[in-house]
Amino acid sequence: MSTKRTGGRILIDNLVAQGCDRIFCVPGESYLAALDALHDTPEIDLVVCRQEGGVTYMAEADGKMTGRPGVAFVTRGPGATNASVGVHVAHQDSTPLILFIGDVARGDRDREGFQELDFQTMFTPLAKWVARIDDAARIPEYVARAYSVATSGRPGPVVLALPEDMLRDEVEAIDRPMVGAPAQVADPVAIATLMDLLKDACAPVAIVGGAGWSKGAAHYFTEFAERIGIPVAAAFRRQDAVPNSSSVYAGNLGYGPNPKLVQRIKEADLLLVVGARLGEATTDGYTLVTPDHPDQIIVHVHPDPNELGRVYRTDLPICADMREFAELAADWEEEIISFSTGAEAHAEWLEWSKATPRDTALDLGQVVMHMRETLPADSFICNGAGNFSGWWHRFWHYAALPCQLAPTNGSMGYGMPAGVAAALRHRDRQVVVVAGDGDFMMNGQELATAMRYGANMLVLVVDNGSYGTIRMHQEREYPERLSGTDLANPDFAALARAYGAWAETVEKTEEFAPALARAQAEKGVKLLHLKTDVEYISAGTTITKLRERKRG
Repeated sequence: MSTKRTGGRILIDNLVAQGCDRIFCVPGESYLAALDALHDTPEIDLVVCRQEGGVTYMAEADGKMTGRPGVAFVTRGPGATNASVGVHVAHQDSTPLILFIGDVARGDRDREGFQELDFQTMFTPLAKWVARIDDAARIPEYVARAYSVATSGRPGPVVLALPEDMLRDEVEAIDRPMVGAPAQVADPVAIATLMDLLKDACAPVAIVGGAGWSKGAAHYFTEFAERIGIPVAAAFRRQDAVPNSSSVYAGNLGYGPNPKLVQRIKEADLLLVVGARLGEATTDGYTLVTPDHPDQIIVHVHPDPNELGRVYRTDLPICADMREFAELAADWEEEIISFSTGAEAHAEWLEWSKATPRDTALDLGQVVMHMRETLPADSFICNGAGNFSGWWHRFWHYAALPCQLAPTNGSMGYGMPAGVAAALRHRDRQVVVVAGDGDFMMNGQELATAMRYGANMLVLVVDNGSYGTIRMHQEREYPERLSGTDLANPDFAALARAYGAWAETVEKTEEFAPALARAQAEKGVKLLHLKTDVEYISAGTTITKLRERKRG
């Protein structure tokens, strides 16, 4: 009996061997052999999306939730270029992802064939590893390596091109067993040095969340931080790194942080950075914490040695798995000095996260406060880019990982696909997609995907008729000179109903609570079209104030 299999069959068999249970795709003729193999593979749930950007956004969100690579399949040329946006998110968010791209036949390469692209050149700046599989017998090797690369060190995306004729080849191949990221144990000597530095510190602050962060890391680091009373700030869009209910949670950095937290960071004599890269958003353009940070000691804990000392002068680099580091710190037996600043910072954050009513018809601050009172604490909040997200970043209280799906690279259109991924991965939990009008229109078509696969989710479309973030910057630099930022929008509630979803429009604050109650009584996809006033351009300011500030 022949043991030969097609390349497509070998590929899918090896994805099953690596624990893949879901693939997101837009089908293409370039990988029909893999699709055919999936027909007989009940172990893998195939989710067919409506645009390749939605494919990789969903796969990236899936990787965030599981810690294993999200898996995406697209075709060459236009499919690959559309999919690149999600690869960039995975790169900057340190998320494991594997993108498979159906490619031209091997004999047609370098002729600028139909939809042919040089994927090595295109994706190398965006991915940890880019390769082409030309020999079907080596598929198990490439797939195992892809999983290893995507999850090791700083997690990230891998791109593998699949020539269509290679996938049809019938060969013998030896499958590889499941691979996992190697555990990087924290050096006890380095931990001892950290503890000595903490003993000498007067005002330490921790900044957490990022590469390799996990439920275990969150549990043990929270235990350690509460034990010593150190304030814990979340890096940009890493607000679920520790439960916000923790007695030392100090709020988030990024855009629109609590001024009192900003002052704490500036006055800190020791910064314990765990998992975070200290990127541009977290550090306000490398100014809140400067690369040379005079008068501050930085202890940087990260799973990738290449990240340590790359941008910031690092006084104590610790290369370790996040959980391994946090568990060793939490179990440290020697006496550690305690600080009162964690409780003080948490009290400041609690006050900062209370929304004061504003004089506008539909007050998003009060919307979030009502959601806090009525929705489960572990609800997923999924959003893309835009000022609208600032209300949820400031006023929503995030539970433990994972419950925030938001791109640190500021990618528009992410929230809707991420919400679909969350609704399919966690059918027992509340999923909320929050999208601005501009943001929603970039991937709103994935409503069709949500409906097809029976997703249970709430979608909030915040409509102020503007690309709000850009309008805010425009008013700050060129007040009253509106150009390129206004939008003409559809009736989003009617659009949702056209997809088969339940929907209503909300225009006043007092209308939100009953509308939310009606939405929650429905099954499946529910959408609330929230019509807001562009004057209230962010959670912290108005267009009028921006103009007045510019006039001086």
